[in-house]
Amino acid sequence: MATARVALGLVELHLPDVGSLKGKRHVLKGLKERVRARFEVSVAEVDHQDVWQRATLAVAYVSADARHATEVVSKAMTFIEDNVEGRVLETFVEIL
Repeated sequence: MATARVALGLVELHLPDVGSLKGKRHVLKGLKERVRARFEVSVAEVDHQDVWQRATLAVAYVSADARHATEVVSKAMTFIEDNVEGRVLETFVEIL
């Protein structure tokens, strides 16, 4: 039986220009779609759903090779940092 490795990245964001939950959803939806399309990863908002200017996104990728999975997630997180309409407060990556 093959062994699968999951790389999980968390990115905590501050979105200072967002003035409502609807505005936040709009900003995050476009960002998540671009990340999914470019890196073929799963992306979801996992914390701060009820706060306008904060968001935590989880990025996950499954591979037989832990190093490859980590590399894909790291590149996706760098893309988020470079393309978010705000700033990154904290990042975290682990292999499960």
